[in-house]
Order: sequence, then C-alpha cells, then structure tokens
Amino acid sequence: MERVWAAYYLYMKNDILATGLLFFLLHEFMYFGRCIPWFIIDRTPYFKKYKIQPNNYPSNKEQWECTKSVLKSHFFVEALPIWFFHPICERIGVSYDVPFPSWKTIAVQITVFFFLEDAWHYWFHRGIHYGVFYKIIHKQHHRYAAPFGLAAEYAHPIEVMLLGFGTVGIPIVWCYFTRNLHLFTICIWITLRLFQAIDAHSGYEFPISLHHFFPLWAGADHHDEHHHHFIGNYASSFRVWDYFLDTEAGQTAKQTREKASKTKAEKAAKKNN
Repeated sequence: MERVWAAYYLYMKNDILATGLLFFLLHEFMYFGRCIPWFIIDRTPYFKKYKIQPNNYPSNKEQWECTKSVLKSHFFVEALPIWFFHPICERIGVSYDVPFPSWKTIAVQITVFFFLEDAWHYWFHRGIHYGVFYKIIHKQHHRYAAPFGLAAEYAHPIEVMLLGFGTVGIPIVWCYFTRNLHLFTICIWITLRLFQAIDAHSGYEFPISLHHFFPLWAGADHHDEHHHHFIGNYASSFRVWDYFLDTEAGQTAKQTREKASKTKAEKAAKKNN
C-alpha cells in the first residue's frame, strides 16, 4: 500500500492535483459503492423482515431523483473545496509521505474523530431543527420519512458544508494542535464516516447490527426513528448525547421519559409529606 501511495504522488507530479483527485474519487467510489448493497437488499424479499419500516420502500423515481441531487452536490458543492485541501494540509503539517503511521496510532485518532464529530453533529443537527433553520436548510433532508442509503447526503448545500465540517474540519483542527496526522489516516476516517452515515440511513436493523455488541453505537434504528418522528436522535454515531440530554426519539424513549418523570414526582411528593 505504501509503495502504491508513493508511486501515485510521484506519477502525478502535482501534489495539489493528486490529493484533490484522490479525495474526490475516494468519496465517489466509497459513497456509491456502499450504497449498492443496500440498493440490492431493498429489492430482495428475504430482507423485508429486517426493514425497520417494512411498508415504506423508495421508488425507482425517488432513488433516481435522490441520486441526481447527490451528484449535483458532489460536483458543485463539495468538489471545489477539495482542491484547497492539500495546501491546508501542508500548512498545518499533515504528512503525506511514507511510511504510514502505525495501525495503533490510526485507530486511536479515528476513535477520537468519531467522538468529536458526533458532538459536532449533535449540536448543529439539533440547531437546524429549529424554526427558520429547519424550513430553509434541513427540510430537504427530511423529504424521506423512511430513509435509504443514497439519502445520507441528500441535503441542502448549507447543511452539506455545515455538517461536513465535522468530518473534514475536525482532523484539520486536530493536526493544527497536535502536528501529528497523516493523509492516509484521513482517507480511512472519511471512508468509515461515509459507511456510518449510509448504514444509518439504510432503514435496516439486523441481529448482527453493531449496537447489539456496542450499546453506545447509534445505528440505523436510532436514525430511522429520527426520520420517522422528525425530532430527537440528533447524534450521528453514538447514543450518548441524546440519552443524557433527553432527546431520544420514538415511543419507547417517550415511555421511558414519562416513567422517569412519574417516579421523580412520586419521590418529591413523598419527601414533601
């Protein structure tokens, strides 16, 4: 992998072009490549029992309209800033030479990025659910009450840039303060973040879904409730923020809150008596 990486930059002879092209193609291949399995699953009757909203499937027309909108966003909103990415990386000390950092270093940094991005996503996502921000910016993303993989990046340009900063900007800020980050790590991070976003919009809940083994993980059931009820479950990757700030969505969460409120009231009444 390191030889291929070094040979690629040597062949391109222009680091700005090489990094820009690398990230654009990485984004396109990983995004649509990850969507293909969910597209197939949607059309395979066997998997209907795992569909969270089993009576709501996207039509071919909806899939195609969503695809066109996402492609427009990729080419006209996200493509331009990509070409400024390499100069920024050079300025703050992001390495793109070989060898790559150890897998331990990569794993630790990506874990930190996941938690930081989750916090960023929670607060800004929650913010654009209020009043005029929802009407002007976020309403587009909620066109589909039953989400599907391709809809992960179906959003208003302002939302794309605002929430996208959590994915791209956090590694940049990290390197600004630590001076310890490799471009290869950012590639892996962006790939995993894309997979997480697409899987969260897949609309499927499997027995092997990650949150069954790692309860903090949000997953598709968490985000599907957000699209179904339009409020609550604002975080991207984890359930922590929504749990502690009492913004969990869905009937189960509502019943839990009501039970907790009732218990609290009963305790207060006993104390006063």
